[in-house]
Formats: sequence, structure tokens, C-alpha cells
Amino acid sequence: MQETPEDLEALQQLLDTSYAEAGPHLRSVHGDGTRLTAEEFCKELDGISILNLATVSRTHAPYVAPVDGVLFKGQFWFATAPDSLRIKHIRNNPQISAAYTRGEKLSVIIHGQAREVDTSRGGLSDLHDCFRTVYGPDYDNWGYWGNFPFVWIEPRRLYASWMPGASD
Repeated sequence: MQETPEDLEALQQLLDTSYAEAGPHLRSVHGDGTRLTAEEFCKELDGISILNLATVSRTHAPYVAPVDGVLFKGQFWFATAPDSLRIKHIRNNPQISAAYTRGEKLSVIIHGQAREVDTSRGGLSDLHDCFRTVYGPDYDNWGYWGNFPFVWIEPRRLYASWMPGASD
């Protein structure tokens, strides 16, 4: 877990605001006793989380595909191929949603905007170190860093809940 107290505070505020503005059905499913705190969220989603990422085409058609989501400073990051349909959609319309579920036990929903970052410009050493840690010592040999688009999700809404009565 790499989040600072400030990261956790901002994440907790986002979670609280998201639930305060959620509809009655979501609040009934994600009851008060089931919601993850920011600290629980970061601990549970440390490492790689396969996110089902939704983008929107030029014709407004939704597309969902999995990405390796890496939590860094309370935000999900992912890399994608420079010629992928996903990055074309993001560049045309940065509106994005993602979901992560762990069986019937854990549910995470994110709505927001995709923010592309060019890692070839240098800097971002903390983020680079995070990806090396998550993927292991061969990560730099894969050629992603500095060559592939990296994207983080700037969340507008974030929901995270344990599902009551669910088994692992």
C-alpha cells in the first residue's frame, strides 16, 4: 500500500460523497455496514486488479474489456497498446467506467475520466517503481514504460462494498 494519509483522506471523501449522492437501490445493496473505508479499499486492491473497463466509441457504442488495474496513490492506472481501440476511444471521449468484482464477495464500481500520461517524458519515478514492484524484475524488459500510453482514472464516483453473506 503506497497511499499517503492525504491520499487516504481524499479517497475517503470520494467514497463518502459517492454514497451520499447514490440512488436508493445502490445504497440498499451497499449498506452502511458493508462499505469499504479508504484504507480497506487500498489494502484489498493492492497489486493487480483486473478491471472490466468500459469506453465509448465515436458512434456512442459501449465497449468493455479487461485491463490490469494497478492502484497507485488511491487511483487506478493501466497501460494499453498505442494502437488499441481502447486508447482511440479514450482520446475521442475520456468518459470511462470500470468494475471489479471478487466472486460474490467484493464489488467496486468507478465512473470518471481517463487521463493519459506519456511516460517517455521522464519523471514519474514513483509510478515506475510501483509497476516494477507489481510486475516483478522483468517489467522493464517488456518495453511498456516510455512506449505505451499509461492512463489513470480520475474518479467522479467510486463505490466499494463487501457483499453480505457472500463466500470467498
